[in-house]
Amino acid sequence: MARTAVGKMSWEGYALLSARDASPAFIPTFIYGTAWKKDQSADLVHQAITAGFRAVDTAAQPKHYREDLVGDGIRRAIGDGVIRREDLYIQTKFTSIHGQNPDDMPYNPNDSITDQVHASVKSSLYNLRPSAGPESADEAYIDTVVLHSPLPTMAQTLEAWTALETYVPRVIRNLGISNTTLPILRELSSLANVKPAVVQNRFYGGTQFDVPLRAYCRERQLVYQSFWTLTANPELVRSEAVVSLSREASVSSAVALYGLVLGLGRTTILNGTTKRAHMEEDLAGLKSLERFSTENAEDWKSHLEDFQQLTGDHVFLQ
Repeated sequence: MARTAVGKMSWEGYALLSARDASPAFIPTFIYGTAWKKDQSADLVHQAITAGFRAVDTAAQPKHYREDLVGDGIRRAIGDGVIRREDLYIQTKFTSIHGQNPDDMPYNPNDSITDQVHASVKSSLYNLRPSAGPESADEAYIDTVVLHSPLPTMAQTLEAWTALETYVPRVIRNLGISNTTLPILRELSSLANVKPAVVQNRFYGGTQFDVPLRAYCRERQLVYQSFWTLTANPELVRSEAVVSLSREASVSSAVALYGLVLGLGRTTILNGTTKRAHMEEDLAGLKSLERFSTENAEDWKSHLEDFQQLTGDHVFLQ
């Protein structure tokens, strides 16, 4: 197996590789995840931004997201002077008919994939417009649109991707893909005109923690977005690597796990907590871990190496 060094990590975030002539988008290490927030979406997004989150992830998938209410929460934060649109990373998704509720889609399922993409993007631009007036949708842009999952065939996947490419760089700054395998990511990257900038996958043992895929992302400067990081990994939360770091750095076990996942390099994390106290604790905890890693560099390195053994990343170390 090819060996490569684990990519350098950042506690703040990463500049995405710009597509075409787009201005580089900066993606913070914590992204507020809005799945399953339902009618609370607007209030929770506003709370998250007020607490210090500077990135929001949503989707044009009414089955699991209220993208319209996510937009309401963002506009409220902008209106309150908490943040400017240009200082916020906003990411949404195109979800194919296979992931949609048949009775509630942002497009006509009988249309071509290309037309489905155009209708979905149009709805997202309206939902995520910067101000209340409908006309502001004409000025809206989205930092990244993620293909929620590959379509059944590569030809269909490419049709959707090609339709998304027509919006880059003015309306959509970058593209990404979620729920993908390494072979599909490689093929898409080789065929697409606008290369994927982010990959959003579930980080868990069922996929052996995506070790080769994440190595591929690091080598090509893609950003890997980990979701279900806590929920899917109770064994990691209880591991000695996480528990000992939590104790020594005086942070929660959740924050310790987040920090070690970030330590794997070129990685960001979707954080969907619904508690304001946890939002603040998680953000403050990352700052504490950053200080700990600087002031106790050898201890941090030891904890990270133990964690890499658990995930399998040690195989890719030189």
